[in-house]
Amino acid sequence: MSKFKAKYGLPSNIVYCKRCTYSNQRPSSSIEFRNKSEDKKNAINFEDGICDACKYSIIKENKINWEEREKELIILLDKYRSKDGSHDCIVPGSGGKDSVFTSHILKNKYGMNPLTVTWAPHMYTEIGHKNFINWINSGVDNILSTPNGDIHRKLTKLSFQNLCHPFQPFIIGQKQIGPRVADKYNIPLIFYGDNPAEHGNNIEDNFKPQMELDFYSGEKDLDKIILGGIKAKDLIDQNIMSINDLNPYLPTSKELCISKDIQVHYLSYYLKWDPQECYYYSVNNANFIPNPSRTEGSYSKYSSLDDKLDCLHYYTTFIKFGMGRATYDSSQEIRNHKISRDEGIALIKRYDGEKPSLYFNDCLEYLDINEDEFWNVIDKARSEHIWKRENNEWQLRKPIWE
Repeated sequence: MSKFKAKYGLPSNIVYCKRCTYSNQRPSSSIEFRNKSEDKKNAINFEDGICDACKYSIIKENKINWEEREKELIILLDKYRSKDGSHDCIVPGSGGKDSVFTSHILKNKYGMNPLTVTWAPHMYTEIGHKNFINWINSGVDNILSTPNGDIHRKLTKLSFQNLCHPFQPFIIGQKQIGPRVADKYNIPLIFYGDNPAEHGNNIEDNFKPQMELDFYSGEKDLDKIILGGIKAKDLIDQNIMSINDLNPYLPTSKELCISKDIQVHYLSYYLKWDPQECYYYSVNNANFIPNPSRTEGSYSKYSSLDDKLDCLHYYTTFIKFGMGRATYDSSQEIRNHKISRDEGIALIKRYDGEKPSLYFNDCLEYLDINEDEFWNVIDKARSEHIWKRENNEWQLRKPIWE
């Protein structure tokens, strides 16, 4: 047991997966490192000390009948496929590799007519906007939902200052846009690409084709909904924002979703998901363009390219959890046999936690803070069980390469 205090409810003793580069510090996860690991349902004995994401990747390769899963997909699509060419499913996304793959294959292989919907980024990058246009030009209709810029900026600033999580309002809005459009246009079938459980959430969630209803719908209890680290009720009572200002960030009515039978499915349940293969597919079928150089904080060129705040978001995960963009990229590429664990560790040592310099001033301007305020928030967010200060520099206490 570590003698140092851990923030955010994290385990105080840092443990790394023996198969990929994840640690048990990953948030919103169910990463377990059991001495005796066994999956009786799938008749697999796992080696000791591997994370749930790696366990599922083994199951995915060895125990799932993907031909049967595809048959399940076809049965589902047959139920909803339009006969007159009208939209019959919704694909939320930005025009990145995953949403391009999802919408294109549903339309061109399975004969669906998806309506794509986009929750606008904070600040488009040039490459992100090009890919968004290329996505539409590949043959899909799109609804671009752009929230009130003043409100979105204020919530983003509060989220950064209070939570060191500048992406919270974006993630919430992105989660709500699919069901909202489904309700408005009476298109109850929604498809996302990969299930977050593949990346380390509760392993059992991988065997559920649908997103849990409670994840995207509920009661609008303003005393329980937290936006920017503040109760929605307090934002309204203090005249910071109105109920109408907050409406895009509030959950869709559960009763409405049930009455309209709105369903949110993961395509990765039905088709074997591989992010790099989605990238190749998107390049070949929708003129997807990677970054001309590697993305800051990592070695990759094809993930999360559309928003200037993307690199800042991954930088804050590195500060809070000791896991940056190179950790996330290398972990999934190890699980998909693109690189070895040793290669992943070397890439993490070289790139993880790199300061997001390219759009740094744009981010400061968007958040309406100066550089001193920025670093004050960053340093307060560090947990002492992850970080130590030596020779006037912050260093990880237990980096994976040691």
